Amino acid sequence: MKRKLTIFKIGGRVLEDEQALGAFLKAFSAWPELKLLVHGGGKKATQIADQLGFTPRMIEGRRITDEPALEVALMVYGGLYNKKIVALLQGLGVNAVGLSGADAGLILAQKRPAQTIDFGLVGDVVKIDSLRVHWFLETDLTPVFCALTHDGRGQMLNTNADTIATQLAISMSAVFPTELIFCFEKPGVLAQAQDESSVIPQLNAALYERYRQQKVITDGMIPKLDNAFDALRKGVQKVRITHFNQLKKGTHITLE
Repeated sequence: MKRKLTIFKIGGRVLEDEQALGAFLKAFSAWPELKLLVHGGGKKATQIADQLGFTPRMIEGRRITDEPALEVALMVYGGLYNKKIVALLQGLGVNAVGLSGADAGLILAQKRPAQTIDFGLVGDVVKIDSLRVHWFLETDLTPVFCALTHDGRGQMLNTNADTIATQLAISMSAVFPTELIFCFEKPGVLAQAQDESSVIPQLNAALYERYRQQKVITDGMIPKLDNAFDALRKGVQKVRITHFNQLKKGTHITLE
């Protein structure tokens, strides 16, 4: 029987809360199948930037990655959070290895073209070396990816963690039956934003479009769900959005 792979993505609020992070990593370490982890860390990057005396640039509410912002991202994503997670997983008996897209050339990206907004040193994923990721997994290493890629010419790039998780899942689905799980502080996609008991147990593409039009689903959940449906359309077997401490529950995303 072919081994299954589960790709988990965790975000800022889980990373900021030591108890939440510990609970997630304990559940992650107990996951019985092949697994890898992708993490962000934007909120901490903003805090560190403030401590260093500069304010991250924002245009229309969207973060711009200039040289100082990229340096902070390298410190926070590739250093502080990535190595902290790896150390905690080692303590839980998981032989984790911390990675950016530049390590072993695993995730190649290109700088996003300047259009209405120039996002600066932000990368869009071009290619993932699935054979090398496969090698890590088959040698009983658990990859932990931060939200950084490279352009193949020496330039590091800031890349959205949800996008990295999605593109990894799409690429690895050619090698393993793959499930993608987005983990955050809510129990799933909610029909009412303030009511955590209003979890939508299953969300298909048609229902998603209706909820978007009705403003039931808004803001940051939209790009996450766009990634989820993109993954399913490109070969990923399963996608779920769930609470960081309830990995087998949450909202199941389906095409039909």
